[in-house]
Amino acid sequence: MPHEEAESSTSARRREALLDTPAAFVPPLRTSAKDLPRYGAQRRQDARWAGGNEVLPPLWHQFEVLDGTTQYQDDTLIMTSFNRPLPGVRLDAPGDLVVPGCEWHISPVGRSYFVNHKTRTTSWTKPTPERPTGCLMPERIIEGHSRCIWNLQVSCLDTGCNVLSASEDGSMRQWTKDGEPVGEALCIDGGGVTMLAVSADEKMVVCGSADGKLLLWNIQKGSMVGDPWEGHNDAVWCIDWYPNALEIVTGSRDGTIRRWNPHTGRSIAPSIEAGHGWVFAVKYSPKGDKFMSGGVDEIIRVWSKDGKLLILIKGHEHSVTSLCWSKDSAHIFSASVDNTIRIWQSVDGKQLVVLQGHTHSINSFRLTPNERHLVSASTDCSIRIWDLETNQQVGDPLLHDDELFAVVMFPDGKYIASAGVEAKIYVWSLEAALKQHGGDQVEVRMCNVFQRFYYRFGCRLGCG
Repeated sequence: MPHEEAESSTSARRREALLDTPAAFVPPLRTSAKDLPRYGAQRRQDARWAGGNEVLPPLWHQFEVLDGTTQYQDDTLIMTSFNRPLPGVRLDAPGDLVVPGCEWHISPVGRSYFVNHKTRTTSWTKPTPERPTGCLMPERIIEGHSRCIWNLQVSCLDTGCNVLSASEDGSMRQWTKDGEPVGEALCIDGGGVTMLAVSADEKMVVCGSADGKLLLWNIQKGSMVGDPWEGHNDAVWCIDWYPNALEIVTGSRDGTIRRWNPHTGRSIAPSIEAGHGWVFAVKYSPKGDKFMSGGVDEIIRVWSKDGKLLILIKGHEHSVTSLCWSKDSAHIFSASVDNTIRIWQSVDGKQLVVLQGHTHSINSFRLTPNERHLVSASTDCSIRIWDLETNQQVGDPLLHDDELFAVVMFPDGKYIASAGVEAKIYVWSLEAALKQHGGDQVEVRMCNVFQRFYYRFGCRLGCG
């Protein structure tokens, strides 16, 4: 259906659009209430910004994505559109905005605004999901970044467990669970910090950047080790450490997978043309005897340690964004822009379970240490928790005010940290989240060779 295709396609390009954003903080245009178009005045008219309709509004830029399509981005809100921004032109595709009944437009002065058809009002502020009375709130909100947070990791040393955050503002930061900054922000040149991976001994972290470089940092000293690693020709979107910390695997928007020696910063083998288009996820198996990858082409590929293709796993209907192995390597977990999480047999790629409940792209997920629960983060502004014994969602969605790209679990299994476009880290109690129960219906689809079982169960609020 055209509606579904537009929504899915726009969500798929969200990540690449953000990486084309300048890393510096972008202040909003100075406007007043009188500049806000009234409800019902969304008609074609001439732009009043410098250059008029012939140029883009201030603080916008355009770029091409994988299929050659041009997209346009508001660098203040970090929102992208297939449509050139002109007054009177709707910029979102139906279903893109998390709050139903809303539209995105550009005012004649060049500032984005939103139309709410339910309230018949307009606003400069992006609509956010309504929080019901009594919904669970985070135990802590950590602020410090100025732009989208792409990735979160946890590092536990003698002083305790800290959250590491990678941001489009060009910095990597470290925080205590209580929100106190640890040391100074580690800043890089070449655009935003896109991804982090912590070594097995949790003393080192490697980060990827929007310009394709990788950097190795000593977490304890807060300093970079050696020179940047070069090899990728475009943004690094995924990183994983080999279990014995002697090897690192990375995936990039340049379509390749590379393996590195962390002691030298050099490739240890020729790059792999993965076949994904853009590579969004890579993950070593617990034993390190293989790794897997996923990306734009919807397929999960399992590789031998030396880079030979072993299995193709098909089933997702859009880009694969996140991957994980079970501890015994028997199962593969995957998330996708198709709004699902799927569980597969790793030996033959047979699909076992499809978890459905999110209304937009799932960008990140983690298993709890005991592998009883899976926690997922979505563009629908919610964190959802899944019981892997019943394959049902448990508790209510945990709500942010904007789209989510990262979630991480603390090693003790008691706390979750999540972050995304709003540049804030929310810290949640898993125990408290599991006690929240509500009443909406969410579908979980169980698949095996002979039958499908459908479960309907409760969660009080969805963001869509």
